[in-house]
Amino acid sequence: MRKLLARFFPRGVRFYKLTTPEARRKGDTWPSHAQSMIGEMRLENLQFCVEDVLKRGVPGDLIETGVWRGGAVIFMRAILKAHGITDRKVWVADSFQGLPKPNTKKYEADAGDLLYLIPELAVSIEQVKANFAAYGLLDDQVQFLKGWFKDTLPTAPISKLAVARLDGDLYESTMDSLTNLYPRLSVGGYLIIDDYILHFCKKAVHDYREKNDIEDPICKIDDQGIFWMKTK
Repeated sequence: MRKLLARFFPRGVRFYKLTTPEARRKGDTWPSHAQSMIGEMRLENLQFCVEDVLKRGVPGDLIETGVWRGGAVIFMRAILKAHGITDRKVWVADSFQGLPKPNTKKYEADAGDLLYLIPELAVSIEQVKANFAAYGLLDDQVQFLKGWFKDTLPTAPISKLAVARLDGDLYESTMDSLTNLYPRLSVGGYLIIDDYILHFCKKAVHDYREKNDIEDPICKIDDQGIFWMKTK
């Protein structure tokens, strides 16, 4: 397991280890019990993005693609509740069975990926719903999209998005999310990419931006995450 993780996270993600507060702040550990592994810096970025679109009145719902135990998307719902927002949905998109096996015939960039072999990345929809319920946040404003992104996102009943947080890891998953969701992201909304440190994900981001002439500046969150505001 450690060798597998080291292959994809050369800077050293620590799996189920007690580490320093700084490591947790940067999301450099995979916690054994917490609902999120993304760390304080990416959570703070998520809070900024959600609260900023609310402040500016940017239309649309919120979504996370690839939710693990649900921590980040639960946080999104909590922010809406804290601000008394009742007219926006939070979309929870995941296979709920881990990562897909690479389709290298169609996506050569995913060759060599072995993340689908990590059982700890598969969290059931029942567990994620239970995590929402534990905070009193499982309600009609939370909508689940269960399945591979290529199957669920094209027909998802989402008209507009204000914040889209993508955590698909792979080229295919990231590209599926960008292709189906970025056109629905409102001008002034935010696109957040997790695991930009992974070459699969990074290549998908840059291929999509180049193909669609996206020149909005990429902002670094921490060693693993980036975001930008859609300006046109």
